[in-house]
Amino acid sequence: MQAATYFFVFVNLSLAVFEDPAVYPLPFLATSLVEVLCLLVFFSRLLHFAKVTPRNTFWKDAKNICLMMAILVTLTDLIIHGALKICNITSVRYSRIMRPIFLVNFTESRQMRRAFRSIRNTLPEITYVFLLFMFSVLMFSLMALKLFGDRNLQTVEGSPYFTNYLEIVFDLYVLVTTANSPDVMMPAFDFSWWYSLFFITYVIINTYIFMSVFLAVVYNNYRKHLKNEIRKLAYMKRHKMVEAFNILKVKEGSEFVVKESQWKQVVKLVAPEISTSHRELLLRISDDEQKGYVDKKSFVRLADLLNIQVITMKIRSHPLEHWLPHVYNSAASRFLRSMVRHKRFVWTYDVIILINAIFIALDEENPLISYAEWAFLSLYITEILLKLYTYEPRTFFAKNQFWNWFDTLIIIAALVATILNATFKSTSKYNGQQVLDIVFILRVLRLIRIVDSIQRFRVIMNTLINIVPTMLTFGGLALVVYYMFAIIGMEVFQGKIQFFAAGSTDPHALECGNVALKDSTFARAKYCKNNFNDIASSFIVLMELTVVNQWHVLAGGFARVTHQAAKLYFIAFHIVVVIMIVNIFIAFILEAFFVEYSLEKSEVETAIEKKIQELGVGVQEEDLLDGKLIDNMETTENNVEGDGIKTSRGLVFKIASKRYRTVDALLQRMFEAEIPSEDEGLSFDEILNLSPADLYPKSPTFDSAA
Repeated sequence: MQAATYFFVFVNLSLAVFEDPAVYPLPFLATSLVEVLCLLVFFSRLLHFAKVTPRNTFWKDAKNICLMMAILVTLTDLIIHGALKICNITSVRYSRIMRPIFLVNFTESRQMRRAFRSIRNTLPEITYVFLLFMFSVLMFSLMALKLFGDRNLQTVEGSPYFTNYLEIVFDLYVLVTTANSPDVMMPAFDFSWWYSLFFITYVIINTYIFMSVFLAVVYNNYRKHLKNEIRKLAYMKRHKMVEAFNILKVKEGSEFVVKESQWKQVVKLVAPEISTSHRELLLRISDDEQKGYVDKKSFVRLADLLNIQVITMKIRSHPLEHWLPHVYNSAASRFLRSMVRHKRFVWTYDVIILINAIFIALDEENPLISYAEWAFLSLYITEILLKLYTYEPRTFFAKNQFWNWFDTLIIIAALVATILNATFKSTSKYNGQQVLDIVFILRVLRLIRIVDSIQRFRVIMNTLINIVPTMLTFGGLALVVYYMFAIIGMEVFQGKIQFFAAGSTDPHALECGNVALKDSTFARAKYCKNNFNDIASSFIVLMELTVVNQWHVLAGGFARVTHQAAKLYFIAFHIVVVIMIVNIFIAFILEAFFVEYSLEKSEVETAIEKKIQELGVGVQEEDLLDGKLIDNMETTENNVEGDGIKTSRGLVFKIASKRYRTVDALLQRMFEAEIPSEDEGLSFDEILNLSPADLYPKSPTFDSAA
C-alpha cells in the first residue's frame, strides 16, 4: 500500500511534464483520465484510513481533512477546466499547485510533515528578524534616494541611477545577496570614492550581520522545535511499550513478566531481518540472569535495543586454504599475504593513483601516455587479485563493502572501455569520441579511491553517506516548494520568453522572442533558455535562483516582459527557499553531522557492547584483518539452525555505531543526551508503574521547549 501510494503520488506530480505547457505534450483527455485515476486511488486510501480509524479521530486529523479538500478542489477544477476547454475558453489550472499536498499529508510522509511543522513553528521568530531587516533595507533605500537621486548619474545601460524608490529597494535587496556587487555601486563610486562607504556600511549591516542573525535564529528555533518533537516521540514510545507489555504479561511469582518464548516471537515478528544469533544476544541483554523471562523494565527498552545496529560477522577461511592447504599456508604465501595486509601496500597504491592522476592530465595523443594507461590498469588488476588471494572472497565482496565493489567495477569498466577504444581505433572510419569520453571519466573516477585510503577522508565520507536518509527529507521539502513555484511561474510567465537555436534567422532571436528584452542584460547574456515554458525549464530556473548569482538579471528579464510587480515572485522565492529552507537544511545537517562525527555511544548501545564482550563474541576494530574490508559486513544468518550464541560457529558481533534503521532513531540519537528524563513528561519509573487503565495525553506539551 505504501509503494502504491507513492507510485500514484509520483504519477500525479509527473503530469506537469505532459500538460500544457508540456515537455512532452499529451491530449487533455489522457492527462485528465490519469489524474482522475490518481484521485480515485487517494480517495480509496482515505476510505481505508477511515475504516481502521475511529470516526472522531479521523475527522480531527488535519491531514485527512486536507487530503479530502485537495481531492474535491482538484476534481472540481478539472471539470470546470475541461468544460471551458470544450468551449475554447482559456483558463488557469489553479489546482495543480495543490498536488504536493498528497506527497506531504499521507501517513508515510511523517518526516516531511515534521519538517513543515518545524518551519511553521520557526516562522514567528523569523518574521520579527525579517521585518527588522526590511526596515533596514527601506531606510538605506531612502538614504540612497536622497544621496544619489538628484546627481544625474546613470547606470551602465544608460538609465537613471537611483531615482525610483521601488527600484532602489530591489537593487539594495539584491545587494544583500551580493549578486549585483560591485555593479550597483560603480556609478556612485565613479562620482566620488566617499560614496563607497555607504555601500560598505550597508553590506556589513545587512549581508553580514542580518544574514548571520537569520541563520542563528533559524538554527536555534528549528533545533528547539525539533527537540520538542523528539521529546514527544520518546514520551509516546515509552507508553506504547508499556501497553505492549500489558498485553503480553503473565504472572511470575510476585511480578508480571513476558515469557522468553513470547519475547522471541515478538522480536521475530517486528524485526524479521535480524539473525538468530543477534536475537539471542538481545535476549541475553534483556534477561541478564537467564531466568527464562523478561521483566517490565527490560521489555520497555526493547525498542531502543532494536534501533542499535549490531553487525553479525561470520569468520570464514579462504577457499584456497581448503583446496590447496600446503600451498596457501606455505612461507611464501604467508609472506605475500602479510605484505598485502601491511599499510605500506596501501600507501604504495596511493602513490600509484597520484602518479596516474598526473598522467591523466597529460596529452593523451602521446604514445608513452597511451602505453602508461595499460601499465596502470595492469597494476590495479594485480591489486584486486592480490586482495582476493589474501582475503576471503565473500568477505571482500560483502553487501556493504562499497569501496571494494567500487574499485573492482571501475577497474573492470575501464579495462573494457580501453580495449573497445583500442579496437575501434584500428578501423579507419571510426570516430571514438564517445568511448573516449567514457574512458576519460572512468580514469578520473579511479582517483576517488584515494578517499578510502585516508582515514579522516573515510570518516567524513561515511558520515555523509549515513545522513543521506535525513537529507532526503529536505529533498522532498525542496521538491514541494519548487513544484509550487514552478506551477505559478508557468501560469504567469509561459510563452513570454522563447529560445532560438544558434543560427536562427528569426528577427527576434537576439531578443528572446520578445521586443521588451531588446538591449537588456537578460538578452545580451543569452539567457533565453531560462524560461517557464515547461516544468523542466522551470525547475532549472528555480535552481539558478537558489544559487543566487545573477538572479536579479533573471528577475529583471521576466519583469520586462510582464510587469515590474513580477519581481515580487522572485523575492518571495528567495525568502522562502534561500533564507528559510536552505538555512533550516544547514541547521539540520550541522546537527546530524556533529552527532555522526562525534562517535558517542548511548547508554543502551554501551550495554549491548558490554554484553558482547562478556560473552566473548566481540570484535575490536584493531583485531580485524583489515578494517576497510570487513567493517560493516552484515549477514542475516536466519538459516542457522538452533538458538544460542556459539563462538564455534565463527560468529562475532560488532556495534555499527554510525548506522540507524530510521530517521527517528537518528533524531533521538541527536538529542537523547540533552533531554533529561524529567523533560519527557513522566519519568521512566513513573511510566513503568502505569496500569493498563491509565490514560496518557495524545499530544504531550513541554513548556521548556515551547
